[in-house]
Amino acid sequence: MKSSFRTLAAAALLSATAFTPALAQSYNLFSGPTGYQSGDILAHLSLIGVIPENVDSHVTGTPLKLGVTTGVSPELDASYFFTPNLSVQLIAATSRHTITAGAGGTNITLGSAWVLPPTLTAQWHFPQIGIVRPYVGVGVTVAFFYGVSSSAALAQANEKLGLRTAIGPSFDAGFDVPLAGNWTANVDVKQMILPVAARLGHGKLHAMTGLDPTVVGFGVGYKF
Repeated sequence: MKSSFRTLAAAALLSATAFTPALAQSYNLFSGPTGYQSGDILAHLSLIGVIPENVDSHVTGTPLKLGVTTGVSPELDASYFFTPNLSVQLIAATSRHTITAGAGGTNITLGSAWVLPPTLTAQWHFPQIGIVRPYVGVGVTVAFFYGVSSSAALAQANEKLGLRTAIGPSFDAGFDVPLAGNWTANVDVKQMILPVAARLGHGKLHAMTGLDPTVVGFGVGYKF
C-alpha cells in the first residue's frame, strides 16, 4: 500500500481519536454500539481530491514517463448496512485530468480525459468512540475514461491519445461524526491500485503508468 495512503489514513484515524480521552481505556473493536442498524442506508455528498501516484510510468521504447495530474470533483456514495458493523458502499464520481509525457524535467501535454471510477467497497464499522464512528474497507474499482481529447500539438500531427479501462483493488479508511438529527460529517481516504495503459499515435507508441490514485474526501452524510 502506498505511503501517501498510509500517512493520510493514519492522520484521519488519529484525528478521530483526538475527540475523546476514553481511548486510554480497554475497548473491544468488534462489539458495542456503532450508531447503525441492519437495513440502514447512509449517503454522503463529498468534495474529493484525486491524487495520482504515477508509479512505474514509461512510454515503450522511449525515455519518456507518462503523468496524470490531480483532479477535484464532487462525489456521491451510498452504503447499505447488513449488520451494525458490516456495510457495502458504492461511490459515483467523475474528475478531469491532464495527461503529460516528459523526461529530464521537461513535460509536454498529450491531452486530457475524464475518468469515471465506480468503486464497490465492503466496510467494517467499529464501535463508536466518543462522538466518532471509524471504519475501514476493501473493494474493487473500475476506471472508465471518456471525453478523451488530444492536445493541439498531437492534433496538428494528426495523432490521437487513447486510454484503456482499468480495474484494480481499493482500500478505504475514515470516520463519521454525528451531527444534528440523522446528519453526519465525514472524512474518508481511499487508495486505488489502477494500472493504466495509453495509446499514442494510432497505436505506434504505448505507455503504462501505475495511476494508483489516493482519493481524499470531506463531506456530509445522511442516514435513512
